[in-house]
Amino acid sequence: MTFYTVLPLEQIFEGAISTAQPTMEVNIQGMLMQVEQLESGQARIVRLLGCPLDKYLDPAFAPGTVIDFSK
Repeated sequence: MTFYTVLPLEQIFEGAISTAQPTMEVNIQGMLMQVEQLESGQARIVRLLGCPLDKYLDPAFAPGTVIDFSK
């Protein structure tokens, strides 16, 4: 990605990194996914890393979906 601007990159991307939550990779129902751990045993799906192709179209595993999760 290339930006042609007179603004410093720190100003352009201000707040983009600080709002990101730490993520972890977990294997749930045989699918490897990246999640953000939430409170009360739940997690938000960030992205699917390894799963059957039909699961990418399943709304239950779409990015942003909150799932039950316990370590």
